[in-house]
Amino acid sequence: MKKEKTLVVIKPDGIQRTLVGEIIGRLERVGLKLVGVKMVIPDSNLIKKHYTIDPEWVVKAGKKSIDSFIDKGEEPKTRDPKVAGEKILDVLEKYMTSGPVFVMVWQGANSVGVVRKIVGQTEPMSSDVGTIRGDFVLDSYKFADVDGRAVRNLIHASGSVEEAEKEIYLWFDENEIINYRLVQEQIIYDVNLDGIIE
Repeated sequence: MKKEKTLVVIKPDGIQRTLVGEIIGRLERVGLKLVGVKMVIPDSNLIKKHYTIDPEWVVKAGKKSIDSFIDKGEEPKTRDPKVAGEKILDVLEKYMTSGPVFVMVWQGANSVGVVRKIVGQTEPMSSDVGTIRGDFVLDSYKFADVDGRAVRNLIHASGSVEEAEKEIYLWFDENEIINYRLVQEQIIYDVNLDGIIE
């Protein structure tokens, strides 16, 4: 568990809003260790691979979007989950390739869940105050739908340990993940806190 890894991508809007340092600081303060980092401008092919690592993602995303419209008492643009999901993938592709992204691998106990908690809900308007999205974003699905674009939510964070493992090796070569010792790990993980008093 101490070695669990997760992928975090600061999206183009996060970089343009100069929030890289703030986001890194929040993840460091909780005790996670940064073990991989790069800044890239992803191409369409990489973004399509990223979002379809789960082969069912397009249909799942489309169904979720349709259900969201229905829950709000609105008529969805289509009732075909595949068509709706492909539209979502198109706007995400445009959004994620619009500029540089800052890609990171974070390691630590329960890293996937901890990062998701710190980041907040996918829709910023649904995110709690104190989360990154809740504190720094005023966008919503409704606002994004009116403009026909992806919701601007600053960050991608892996949704599960399995997803994280696949995503990490899509964005990083194995030799780009650094295995090193961080002094604070002794305080976080050492059972008896041995060696504090000299």
